[in-house]
Amino acid sequence: MTTGQTVRLPSVDRILGDAACLALIAHYGRVQTLACARAVLAELRAAMLAGAVCEEGASLAAIVAQMAERLQSQSRSQLRAVFNLTGTVLHTNLGRALLPDAAVQAVVEALQWPMNLEFDLETGKRGDRDDLVEELLRELTGAEAATIVNNNAAAVLLMLNTLAQNKEVIVSRGELVEIGGAFRIPDVMTRAGAVLREVGSTNRTHLADYANGINEQTSLLMKVHCSNYAITGFTKSVELDELVPLAAKHGVPTAVDLGSGTLVDLAQYGLPHETTVHETIAAGADLVTFSGDKLLGGPQCGVIVGRADLIAKIKRNPLKRALRVGKLTLAALAPVLQLYRAPDLLAERLTTLRLLTRPAAAMRAQAQTLLPLLQGALGMQYVVTAEAMKSQIGSGALPVDQLPSFGLGVRSAPGSRLSNPLGTLEQRLRALPCPVIGRIGQDTLWLDLRCLEAAQQTAFIAQLAELSA
Repeated sequence: MTTGQTVRLPSVDRILGDAACLALIAHYGRVQTLACARAVLAELRAAMLAGAVCEEGASLAAIVAQMAERLQSQSRSQLRAVFNLTGTVLHTNLGRALLPDAAVQAVVEALQWPMNLEFDLETGKRGDRDDLVEELLRELTGAEAATIVNNNAAAVLLMLNTLAQNKEVIVSRGELVEIGGAFRIPDVMTRAGAVLREVGSTNRTHLADYANGINEQTSLLMKVHCSNYAITGFTKSVELDELVPLAAKHGVPTAVDLGSGTLVDLAQYGLPHETTVHETIAAGADLVTFSGDKLLGGPQCGVIVGRADLIAKIKRNPLKRALRVGKLTLAALAPVLQLYRAPDLLAERLTTLRLLTRPAAAMRAQAQTLLPLLQGALGMQYVVTAEAMKSQIGSGALPVDQLPSFGLGVRSAPGSRLSNPLGTLEQRLRALPCPVIGRIGQDTLWLDLRCLEAAQQTAFIAQLAELSA
């Protein structure tokens, strides 16, 4: 290193006049580039005082190169594409459902053009944004009316605040679920201004429990889908077809929070059956809430369908404006709903369903292709094998059901001297240009290939070489 007295830093004007820096100004703007130049010079001066700067590091070319790297890093979006090799298709932390091409193109158009979001093209007057998808939802669910908010938690909150503020809502104790982020049904009720009335026990609730809980303060009987856990053994729950007549007898609406919610019978695609929204409405539910970005395979939103009079009341709640969705969500949701009109083509066109029904044989063949490439990139410190594994749907959908899958298992090679080899490799995979997200368990790094479709495989292979660098 050279002492601070023997190294001279270029002036700001000289840096900004450099040809390479002029290119940075053209791309990032003068204000941002100037601020970056001053920050780099300040750091170099501090390092000079400590005697930690060599003449080469303080050269004009080195400073501009450092600026280019910093500006590029600052301008990179924090939201980045990743390879989801976790084996969880609807991964909350990775954005849940991937949108089909039709929805992607609709969002692009909505980004670039003014849209008739709340404008009735027939009358020339103000319209209702829910009208853009309500007819489709009525057709697909059998409900009288529908409204859209920004997620299912908002849907439940709005429904409870509208129909049960300062009144009681009866829920089975076994259905007081907590979903991700410590989000609990009792807490939602409190925020909505409703009073929770628990009935039954954790594992067994009878119709008589609901009947005994009804009083003059009861505003709603509510069933909650136990989407992220299952109670087995000595259990009893009250089905909707039993609950609806009881509610009707007392003039109280029945609401069902389906959580994930699906519009088709998944059994026809070889998947476990999940109660559909249409089945729930047909069973007599007055209101049903569900998510748009889980089994439905669309954008993040919450859907409320049911009786027209109750939906109208919900839409008049001032909270509806605070929880409503924008044009991008509606632009994405409408094409997804349109796909359900052709159920025979759904497994091909709806990305979520295509991933859930992907044949294990296809993933096995893919693993055989990728195995030597990954092994070559990792070298002798690791052993890569092609193995059968289990995927899961995720986001609280069918929590105990797993899907036969195939992928790659990576283990530390016998005699390897690497410290924490799997943790190190997992970090290296996350540091790739397009991060690779797997999971570690049983002394193995598992890379489930269910969500790595052919269209992404080339890009995945292209960056493997960086692991050996």
